[in-house]
Amino acid sequence: MTASRSGIPLKDFYAASAGVAARDEIPGAYPYTRGRHRPAQSGQGWIHRELSGEGNARRSNEQIKYLIGIGQMGVDVIGDSPTQSMLDPDHPLVKNAVGTQGVSLCCRQDYLELYAGIPYDKVSISSSVPSVFSMTGLYIALREHGFPHDRARGSVLQAPLYAEDCSYSAGMPYSLLSRLALDGMSFAAKYMPRFHAYVEDTYFFSETGLTGIEEMALGFVEIRHLTRSLIARGVPVDSFAPRIAILVNCSMDLFEEIAKIRATRRLFARMMKEEFGAQDPRSLSVVISAHTSGLTLTAQQPANNIVRGTVQGMALALAGVQAMEISAFDEGFRTPSAEAHMVGIRTQQILELECGVARVEDPLGGSYYVEALTDEMEHAIWRMVGDLEARGDPVALAEQGYFRRLFEQASERHYRSISSGKVKVVGVNCHKVADDEDKLLRDIAERKIAPDRQRIEEVKQFRAARSQAAVGRALRRLHDAVATDQNLIPLVIEATDAGATMGEMAGAMRLACGRTYDPHRQLQPDF
Repeated sequence: MTASRSGIPLKDFYAASAGVAARDEIPGAYPYTRGRHRPAQSGQGWIHRELSGEGNARRSNEQIKYLIGIGQMGVDVIGDSPTQSMLDPDHPLVKNAVGTQGVSLCCRQDYLELYAGIPYDKVSISSSVPSVFSMTGLYIALREHGFPHDRARGSVLQAPLYAEDCSYSAGMPYSLLSRLALDGMSFAAKYMPRFHAYVEDTYFFSETGLTGIEEMALGFVEIRHLTRSLIARGVPVDSFAPRIAILVNCSMDLFEEIAKIRATRRLFARMMKEEFGAQDPRSLSVVISAHTSGLTLTAQQPANNIVRGTVQGMALALAGVQAMEISAFDEGFRTPSAEAHMVGIRTQQILELECGVARVEDPLGGSYYVEALTDEMEHAIWRMVGDLEARGDPVALAEQGYFRRLFEQASERHYRSISSGKVKVVGVNCHKVADDEDKLLRDIAERKIAPDRQRIEEVKQFRAARSQAAVGRALRRLHDAVATDQNLIPLVIEATDAGATMGEMAGAMRLACGRTYDPHRQLQPDF
């Protein structure tokens, strides 16, 4: 007997006797297993996006406009390594990383330049940059560009329990990261009601090698933690739950990925209704967006990655996601080239416009196999949620290193599965070609992106020209507010407007929590 990627045993074939519970579910109705939209609304497709960001804000703005020009429907920005780690580009340790793996962002002007000329009324603005700064930066840009905040669409990612352990570490306490996530959600519920201030980002931590069951169980643990915390603050569940979304991963097990997404919608709806008392149907029908797996892409035979992205894109389209990003074929080498961006967008357009996959909502609904696998995924995910929550408070678990160990074990398991040949990867451990024959698309994939050294000089000049007294006062207010129950988002906006940089604001908040100003101990505060 074979098994799915998550280890669910699979039968040789599935029939009516497979134990699938009889259901009379339709798309657009509780528990939303079959999709958020009713049949009359089907055929509307999904938002086509590609991850973008390179060099400085001006260069990334040009990249965004190029993508919109070839049919991208939403913006998704990724920061470079310093930005993702809440470090400014003139930090002594980051000069070789500025602008090479995403856009360099640290101050008010950067966001004004990044979003200049972007049609806010036609595209959604999403960002993988640390949420407190990406949301406040967008808020300022909307204000300065004259677009109403209550009409802005887009999202920021939240993963306060896991980001320090398997993503870019910013040296922030887990409790502070959780608070900033809650402050952002509260702020957006009041001032940016159409903005998704909470996208549960299961994608990034699942890329450690987690199974689909582990990915979604950890995601639900975090969703439940933040939902309980907001309700404890007195925020009504129906005021923020409609703006919760989940960014999931999509690996190569096509049917399991479809079942995972269907099971996630069902679990979310039941949880919000039965446990948290949500009554608004929008609170129950979670928005799911997805990014195809970069972990599955290879440096060997990069052309194969186009096929992998297509298969994963097909799975997401069949599962009925609301937005999709296809990882670029040159992912194993660099951030996406223009050619790789074009392939990613065209793949989505061909899937939607030529093969008709979006004409019917949940086209695999009723399949004995898919329905049985959906039930199996649902039960396995919820069992793991119960196991994790039985271990104690999730913030305490994070502080004790529990999740870090889980991610490390997943990475080791993934490596062993490929190195042993148990999991076949074409071009890596089977169907290999000699290096001198592996030439297709390598000339594009291996182009290097030089560090943006001019950007470092620009930031130094920016510091010299601003009012240091005004910056110091704003940083002190932010620092002092951490010890209170004030929402920190308005204070981050105030400090940004005063000329403070992301690195300075992050440092001020670290100090207020008893941490070092600079996690690398290279800088000292001057406020």
